[in-house]
Amino acid sequence: MTGSERPLEASAHSRRRFVAGTALAALGVGATDVATGDPGFEDPFTLGVASGDPLPESVVLWTRLAPEPLERTGGMDDRSVPVEWRVAEDRGMEDVVASGTTLAEPGSAHAVRVVPEDLDPGTEYFYQFRAGGHESRVGRTRTAPDDDEDIEEFTFAFASCQAWQDGFYTAYRHMAEEDLDLVIHLGDYIYEYPVGPEGGNRGVSVPPAYRTEATTLERYRRQYALYRSDPDLQAAHASAPWLVTRDDHEVDNNYADETAQDPGRQPPPSFRERRAAAYRAHYEHMPLRPDDRPEGPDQEFYRRHRFGELVAFDALDTRQYRSDQPCDELVGDCEERLDEDRTILGEDQREWLLEELEESETTWEAVANQVPMASMDVEPGPGEAFRLDQWDGYVADREAVVEAFEESDATPVVVTGDVHRNWASDVRREGETVATEFVGTSISSGGDGYRSDPAGRFVVRENDNVHYYNAQRGYVRCRLTPESWTTDYRVVEYVSDRGAPVRTDRRFRVTEGSPGLD
Repeated sequence: MTGSERPLEASAHSRRRFVAGTALAALGVGATDVATGDPGFEDPFTLGVASGDPLPESVVLWTRLAPEPLERTGGMDDRSVPVEWRVAEDRGMEDVVASGTTLAEPGSAHAVRVVPEDLDPGTEYFYQFRAGGHESRVGRTRTAPDDDEDIEEFTFAFASCQAWQDGFYTAYRHMAEEDLDLVIHLGDYIYEYPVGPEGGNRGVSVPPAYRTEATTLERYRRQYALYRSDPDLQAAHASAPWLVTRDDHEVDNNYADETAQDPGRQPPPSFRERRAAAYRAHYEHMPLRPDDRPEGPDQEFYRRHRFGELVAFDALDTRQYRSDQPCDELVGDCEERLDEDRTILGEDQREWLLEELEESETTWEAVANQVPMASMDVEPGPGEAFRLDQWDGYVADREAVVEAFEESDATPVVVTGDVHRNWASDVRREGETVATEFVGTSISSGGDGYRSDPAGRFVVRENDNVHYYNAQRGYVRCRLTPESWTTDYRVVEYVSDRGAPVRTDRRFRVTEGSPGLD
């Protein structure tokens, strides 16, 4: 990636150090490089706005200029465009506390991110962008409280797996109506698969360019534009700051480090090129901090976000560093899965996580994780079989983490996506419960779903650590206090059409200091 291809990161101008009339020259760009006068495009904010990665004094703000979002360049010319941004204390955007100008550059698909600084901790803010005479919608965000702040309540939701062609994002519309401090996305934000001419279950015509699998930067960018054009997803992004992780479908189904799903078709050198394109497109379309920018096919993406003395979230990356799935299969049992050299985290990430658990100073330690961690036998009868793409295929890493759970002063809870099902389980070590895992279903992947099925009922019967199963679509809402963690499984009856109502299918509680489901 050359320097000219990198998006310019804007510095903030806050009420403490406001600089009026930001000049384009301050951005290091000459007037001949910038669109001036009539911009020549319609409303460029068709992909909405977003915020994310909140810290006590800053939060990332994101948008992308795309007046024709499904076209190759989003309908933008090959030139830089100035974008103004504002942060205010009110939704009417009158009490402005920070503002500035940045550039949307063609080398970054005209996506921009700004990081207003010197904001107040634990404070609700509103933000808006302006470009070419057009204004974006107003987004709501919130900074994290100071690390030593005593928080009485914190509410967040988590979601994953949103195959656009499988159904509508009704669950996001309901999520946007919740009063949330944070949204966590656990991966499979896009699927790399081709999209049919009628948009699958959506019945919407899409251009021919979407009929191929995403393997190039241009094709991944198109997929993100298609997904982000959804109004319900935009509403959820605009309602609260997001903490984003990544799973496999942002790149390639079930990939493991440099091993593609089909290594015969994509040997490691060519797959690294694909991974670089996928990581770059993901970064361009997410409210991530500048330090999270990938370097080619590599990106140190695991990170920790703390919210006062109440909770810290350890966001994992279980794809980039993992060993290939064991046994040459995805479901089964073999000695290989017990090999001490096998890893789902990689050495550096594992040591980082163990250290964070050991040194935790919060009441709750939440691990934001892609694939189920609790052990789950899926073989009927006396034999055993496990899903080997999950932590059951990487037993040594799981043993190290659950031992750290057991020794941590915090109460550990794992929040998980990937499997398009709701599960609630105890995480155990030598028969003792040391953590709780809440697995959330998909937003749309898999279509309408169903309340239960024989396979799910069997797993609950076969595994005494598994307490709940549901196969509908939706999201999970969690309310934390110093005394308890309450989880609501929020489901919709269908995604094949718009307008499904939402309901709480099941509620669970975890008591501080007592891991396990109540």
